[in-house]
Amino acid sequence: MSRQIEAFLEMMSVERGASANTLDAYRRDLEDLAGFLARRGTDAAKAGGADLSAYMRALADAGLATRTQARRLSCLRQFYGFVYAEGWRPDDPTSRLDSPRLGRVLPKVLGETEVDALLAAARDLPPPQGVMMTALLELLYATGMRVSELVGLPFAAVARDPEMLVVRGKGDKERLVPLSQPARRAVKDWLAARAELLGKKPSRWLFPSYGKSGHLTRSAFAKHLIKVGMTAHIDPRRLSPHVLRHAFATHLLAHGADLRVVQELLGHADIATTEIYTHVLDEPKTRLVQQHHPLAGSLARLMKPKA
Repeated sequence: MSRQIEAFLEMMSVERGASANTLDAYRRDLEDLAGFLARRGTDAAKAGGADLSAYMRALADAGLATRTQARRLSCLRQFYGFVYAEGWRPDDPTSRLDSPRLGRVLPKVLGETEVDALLAAARDLPPPQGVMMTALLELLYATGMRVSELVGLPFAAVARDPEMLVVRGKGDKERLVPLSQPARRAVKDWLAARAELLGKKPSRWLFPSYGKSGHLTRSAFAKHLIKVGMTAHIDPRRLSPHVLRHAFATHLLAHGADLRVVQELLGHADIATTEIYTHVLDEPKTRLVQQHHPLAGSLARLMKPKA
């Protein structure tokens, strides 16, 4: 089983360009499956459809979110499809597994005034932390980058004060995103503070750290963000690094941006992924009808987007 997992992960990396985070997630999922099946007295390499159905039921009984269950099933299908294609077993045991029913979960989004408050709270922090957090938040809100893309930015990407930023996304695919003037000013201020902090010690990362990765981690940034959010009086339950990516997309669409352009800026492979933000814009309309219209019950059902 372990040999097959390693071969599968190598294929995902080389042939499909899966990121390190994706490979780690697949490894954890497959090791979790192997542990479950071992407790049932069987081997994952020889598991049948009934064994995998039992595993999926166990995930549901454990209270895992539907989307997490769906991601696990996707991993199993890819793995067993690969094992079957390689001729290591005569069948694909996932072929008859049913996918979990997914409801539409709208992303959490900050309003424009809340983003302004968040940026103001970052600017009020003492240097150098305030300078760094301002640069991080301005970059996130100006570009819609994923947090992993942000913290992994190389110093060279901004060294010459570019108007466009090259972002390396999933599968090592690059995309160009424009930088706003506030973001460029914030980065310029951070570069000065960064040079003073580093002294003569070089770093290839825009946001360096002394950790194993050499740059600021997603978890460290998330902790800093929660603290800034509390100063801005934003409920921590509504705040995460990804929320600013959602705000970027939603605010662009609210001001008339073309959906295809937003898709390109976000680096979405499928426009259906980007379309979720149009539903975020529809939600206040539906809530308004439900709360104030005399025929709220019937009209709200008509206005509610289909799942």
